[in-house]
Amino acid sequence: MSKPLIDRLCCRSGWSGQLRRVLATAFVVICVQKLNSRVVTRISRNPFLTCLSFVLVALLLMPVEVVFVNEANVFVYHRFNDSRYPSTNITTESFKDHLETLKVEHFTVLALGEVVDRMRAGESLPQRCAVISVDDGYLSFLTDGWPLLKQYGYPATLFVSTDTVGGSDFMNWQDLLILQEECVEIGNHSASHAYLLDRFPAENESEWRSRVAEDLVRSQALFQRHLGTSPRLFAYPYGEFATELTGLIREAGFVAAFGQQSGVIADGQDIHTLPRFPVGGSYSALREFRSRLFMKSLPVKFDHHQDTVINHENPPTLKFYLNSKIFDERTLKCFAQGGAGCLLEEGMGESLAITTLR
Repeated sequence: MSKPLIDRLCCRSGWSGQLRRVLATAFVVICVQKLNSRVVTRISRNPFLTCLSFVLVALLLMPVEVVFVNEANVFVYHRFNDSRYPSTNITTESFKDHLETLKVEHFTVLALGEVVDRMRAGESLPQRCAVISVDDGYLSFLTDGWPLLKQYGYPATLFVSTDTVGGSDFMNWQDLLILQEECVEIGNHSASHAYLLDRFPAENESEWRSRVAEDLVRSQALFQRHLGTSPRLFAYPYGEFATELTGLIREAGFVAAFGQQSGVIADGQDIHTLPRFPVGGSYSALREFRSRLFMKSLPVKFDHHQDTVINHENPPTLKFYLNSKIFDERTLKCFAQGGAGCLLEEGMGESLAITTLR
């Protein structure tokens, strides 16, 4: 078993440190057993070879993350202990199981703003890094979600739509002020919580841009008036974004923005379209949470920019490149709807080109 194989197996397992040490130890033992006593005696009599052997063993046993670094697994919750809306709800028992898993597995839980600041500054993140985010500002977060987070000492980032503040089932401004004073990070979720990508009938692009920009300005003004600060982070309503909308978010001054597409945040991603794992309904089960908690980012390179909105070619042809050094192409599976297929071909250097075919 070679060191690259040990590294690859460990990174897939989610046990990168512990499993790597076990496998490396077994590897060393097997190698020693293969050596005859005469060779061992010669090595022991040579100070240089003895030192070299100890260095090689130490390098194998170092508990470091080899391939995947600077990543954060971000989860987005909505309602807590509210069985009226099962698809976006999580029970307090399940939420406590999530938090206990983070504790037992030695994850460092950060606020989203700290993750963003570290990424922008080129600073490293903890080896096991997770984030708890909550959308919409429902009252159940204050009554059922936040008390558990305080019990575990974990921070949270709360995205609020300002038009709903004080409404039925929603927190009011005083509630939000209390949470802010208790160090809950407040983010912007728009004023109207509308489908910002949609245009009204007969609305042209200029009118659409003005309407969305006004929505953002209005929400920021309300945050400033009631909380004394304007959020730096934005979460797209319903997780929907496209190139034009992302541009408006940048122009409004937000340093980062988040969707609800599943994925792990990592270096090299567009900081205004960062992924989060949605939690709710069947996806709140502990096995689902653990699966996503130990997922790793798979770096993808596109030939050209791919927008999330289909305007012309439907279904589209998608081509991207993967680094063949960090995964085994024999394990690659490709799934596309509508009977579409996938073509795997050699790319340039160490990359593989994947094309989804109509």
